[in-house]
Amino acid sequence: MKIIKQALFILMALFLLYFSFTTVRQIVVFGPEKLSLGESFFLGFLINLCVTGIFAFPGFVFPTSKLLPDNYYTIKNSSKLMRLYSILGVKYFQKLLLLFFWGKKANRKKFFDGTKNGLERFSYQSKQSEFGHLGPLFVILLVAILMAFSSYYLLVFFIVVINIIGNLYPVILQRYHRIRIGKILST
Repeated sequence: MKIIKQALFILMALFLLYFSFTTVRQIVVFGPEKLSLGESFFLGFLINLCVTGIFAFPGFVFPTSKLLPDNYYTIKNSSKLMRLYSILGVKYFQKLLLLFFWGKKANRKKFFDGTKNGLERFSYQSKQSEFGHLGPLFVILLVAILMAFSSYYLLVFFIVVINIIGNLYPVILQRYHRIRIGKILST
């Protein structure tokens, strides 16, 4: 059953890769079309969702965080990260996640069950999640640059704003979690 799940998730990621590539290609090749506010928002959201899915689906079934070296996940300047967390208002993003998704006890238990082993599992999950948002953060920024060269400025605006909320904020949040986990494990 595990192999079937892995195969399905890889197929989903490959489909999203193909869909993302063809969507961006069509926009660039057939442009510059005048896109409405709604069309720009929809396409910006769709591009972010699909590219993020390319990285997320494999992360649900493989240890994708191991593609980056362990020292990447070590927080070297926690005070700078805490300041960034505060300045960007990531705590409000975290509250929205709790309200709409992680607020259910069953969902939270998947990541942390209250034990020391649970903390280590939570740390691993934070790395998986961070990798699943870090890759799309950079790929989507490249797509936004490509769209800017094609004069889709409103679309670029939505792509970047949604990318910041959907990928940069989660990366900062996961790093923030590991600072807190590290403090608990070191005591």
